[in-house]
Amino acid sequence: MLVVAVGGTLRAGSSTEAALRCVLQYAEKRGASTRIFAGEQLNLPIYAPGVVTADPKVTDLVESLRQADAILIGSPGYHGGISGLVKNAIDYTEELARDARPYFSGKPVGCIASGAGWQGCNSTLQALRSVVHALRGWPTPLGIAFNSTTRPFNADQTCLVAELDQQFSVMADELTSFARARATAE
Repeated sequence: MLVVAVGGTLRAGSSTEAALRCVLQYAEKRGASTRIFAGEQLNLPIYAPGVVTADPKVTDLVESLRQADAILIGSPGYHGGISGLVKNAIDYTEELARDARPYFSGKPVGCIASGAGWQGCNSTLQALRSVVHALRGWPTPLGIAFNSTTRPFNADQTCLVAELDQQFSVMADELTSFARARATAE
């Protein structure tokens, strides 16, 4: 089972990236292989429909999403919505449109939003869930929004908030158990 995470910022020590990594660690404990696309890996050319890019970062991202059994997307709330960096990466899923299983069809997708205040992270979480629906994915029952002003991670990106860390564990469980159930049903 492969869980692929996409998100974060170009800033080192991003709390969104730290959250993604925490969920992936829990997914690994449940037997999953994981990949993360964060930071410079998301510094991609602006998506342009119909324009083929040979950028190896784009090819790697698209192929990893194609192979994923479960997906995790995290974005900081920028002005009440998904960051341009993350949205641009998600836009490359258009390359999966003609696949036998297009976009995120039938895949569980966990959504995480962070923000410097509750309004921004909550509206960003809702936007992420809407995008996942548009891409035919199955948002996990738990979506996570957290206020990054509370400094929920230490310097090595370990979660310092027990309740938030528990949510990361639950999300990993939802991603892996749904992916296993779907694989068994096929």
